[in-house]
Amino acid sequence: QSVGFVLPPQNYPLYIRSVPTENELKFHYTVHTSLDVVDEKISAMGKALVDQRELYLGLLYPTEDYKVYGYVTNSKVKFVMVVDSSNTALRDNEIRSMFRKLHNSYTDIMCNPFYNPGDRIHSRAFDNMVNSMMMQVC
Repeated sequence: QSVGFVLPPQNYPLYIRSVPTENELKFHYTVHTSLDVVDEKISAMGKALVDQRELYLGLLYPTEDYKVYGYVTNSKVKFVMVVDSSNTALRDNEIRSMFRKLHNSYTDIMCNPFYNPGDRIHSRAFDNMVNSMMMQVC
């Protein structure tokens, strides 16, 4: 099981994808709980975050069933990924690479003149990229 969220600085969901879709409400709770950890990490990094351009926040917190990872863009848009704890094949550099792909796809959406920043993301290309990432995780 895995889930991906894209959240702007105001923390409402711009994009949600869950595979499988049964426990989506549980994942909402998990992701919103992790936002406190994201904010703590961002404030702890402070100026270093801007200087180093290190956007990957790493493992936010593990639970018995899931691991929650985070990434933040320079414009404070947050990407949160929840993966099954039993998936031991995923390494930290693979998660980092997935977040970079997600960030690149998100940048493509933002460059679209017909997209209004802050609107929910409705893009077939973005969906396809996220689906391929989810299949890699599952």
